[in-house]
Amino acid sequence: MQNYSIRKRILVTGGAGFLGSHLCERLLKEGQDVLCVDNFFTGTKDNIIHLIDNNHFEILRHDITFPLYVEVDEIYNLACPASPIHYQYDPVQTTKTSVHGAINMLGLAKRINAKIMQASTSEVYGDPQIHPQTEKYCGHVNPIGSRACYDEGKRCAETLFFDYHRQHNLRIKVARIFNTYGSRMHPNDGRVVSNFIVQALQNQPITVYGDGSQTRSFCYVDDLIEGFIRLMNTPDDFTGPVNLGNPGEFTILELAEKVIAMTHSSSQIEFKPLPGDDPKQRQPDITLAQQALNWTVKVKLEQGLEKTIAYFRQLLNKT
Repeated sequence: MQNYSIRKRILVTGGAGFLGSHLCERLLKEGQDVLCVDNFFTGTKDNIIHLIDNNHFEILRHDITFPLYVEVDEIYNLACPASPIHYQYDPVQTTKTSVHGAINMLGLAKRINAKIMQASTSEVYGDPQIHPQTEKYCGHVNPIGSRACYDEGKRCAETLFFDYHRQHNLRIKVARIFNTYGSRMHPNDGRVVSNFIVQALQNQPITVYGDGSQTRSFCYVDDLIEGFIRLMNTPDDFTGPVNLGNPGEFTILELAEKVIAMTHSSSQIEFKPLPGDDPKQRQPDITLAQQALNWTVKVKLEQGLEKTIAYFRQLLNKT
């Protein structure tokens, strides 16, 4: 059925999660109808409680490893636990969410002729042997390691997206997300920015794995969501994959020291053994995003950390 409304009907899977809630918020501000789908494994209603009274926002509790039958114009497929603590809790379910979930969402998109974006990850590059990472790099991933449920699940999802595109002419977009941070991160998700901030605000030891020389690139959530919107709005002949992340590179130790300084914490740095298959370097080459999306990061690390620290300070004061 033709949708004659000016508003687009947009499905966001994982819509109650960290990134999904920010995306739902942004889409509503742009005047769209948003259907937020989440099984609330890692997502929380607290992330979207401020949107519930909006007449153009709808929530559906659903696990995308099971088929979904709705009528929408666009799909953002963000559903999947993204932190090692969460995706390693039930690795089989993590793989099923990436693979069965992709099959179900692609099947839905095919049936209703919707455009669909896959939230992939820089983890598809594994522990990279080239630096920085470009979209042409095929990765260096351990298929049987403890991170493989997420890494290989996302790699398989990308395969499915491109096979549906080639076989069924489906309109697809694939974003490879690098480390992102900001408000609504789960305080216990084990990711480095939230870990360091929560530990610093409580004057607990800052846990650094290895010697802290491994590098990451940290993108503030508002910049990433802007990248999502721009990617979805590109012409149909542009599919990606496209790197979305901050090309500024910092060592984990530098981040720890910066968080301690910005929170005025008395925390000391505590070194622990490096987990298996932990990437030593992670930095996006965003040349393609700059050219195809006219996108680049605008929020500097210090600005983003300031906002994120304020969020966690308020959150911890409530508990």
